[in-house]
Amino acid sequence: MAILVDRNTRVLVQGITGRQGSFHTEQMLRYGTRVVAGVTPGKGGSEVHGVPVYDSVEEAVRRHPEINASIIFVPAAGAVDACYEAIEAGIGLLVPITEGIPTHWTMQLVRYASLRGVRIIGPNTPGVISPGECKLGIMPGSVFTRGPVGIISRSGTLTYEIAQNLTEKGIGQSTCVGIGGDAIVGTGFIEILELMARDPDTRCVVLIGEIGGDAEERVAEYVVRENYPKPLVAYVAGRTAPPGKRMGHAGAIISLGVGDALTKMRRLREAGVRVAETPGEVAALVEEALRARQR
Repeated sequence: MAILVDRNTRVLVQGITGRQGSFHTEQMLRYGTRVVAGVTPGKGGSEVHGVPVYDSVEEAVRRHPEINASIIFVPAAGAVDACYEAIEAGIGLLVPITEGIPTHWTMQLVRYASLRGVRIIGPNTPGVISPGECKLGIMPGSVFTRGPVGIISRSGTLTYEIAQNLTEKGIGQSTCVGIGGDAIVGTGFIEILELMARDPDTRCVVLIGEIGGDAEERVAEYVVRENYPKPLVAYVAGRTAPPGKRMGHAGAIISLGVGDALTKMRRLREAGVRVAETPGEVAALVEEALRARQR
């Protein structure tokens, strides 16, 4: 079993004829993802890597009613409108890869999606992968293997590094979710933790955080409050980041003394989470957690 995406996911690619949309459509198809249609206004009737292209999401869904997820490769100025179009067409899972969407637009979109029962992963996300079943995103599929560890991350590249370290130790992954690096995202750590708690194939969860905001602190409170049933291993990036300077992601900034890595690490440890000092330590802590769970 996996969460969010699996072998039954049928994918629409919005912005499929663009350079990024075309490239990653090919990569997803090679991985085995069922990409059934694409949308670019004005390009209807063409094909990209054998995938039919339509002028609107409404037309694509009418021709392919099995579509249940959309990945959005649309520039920031039009990405939110693309998401609204997918919501109105009845698609239940949206993955906007786009970076640079204004925060207030994202806030409005996330609110509207929640009212319509639509889940958004992102924006500014590498996507979601359930190894061996479906890759809905831009991550390198070769570093992931099927197994018992769920990964939830604010960082794309750290996800790939830590997944590869796990894979090299013979520890596979159930589902890996990049929640996005912006200050406002559609689905946060706690919502994914809840899904992974109910997934029988996920026996341990890795949480990859970074400076900025209070998402990791809220995870610590949640873990204690709910007595989270599965072992957690965490890594928080940005220990040497200077206050007031954005580091990579839009949400990665220490502001008004809030959001520093050391505070996040301390709060997670106090909640009983195993916290790695470096990305390379994560795999060893996961091994330890899995052994302890088997006792």
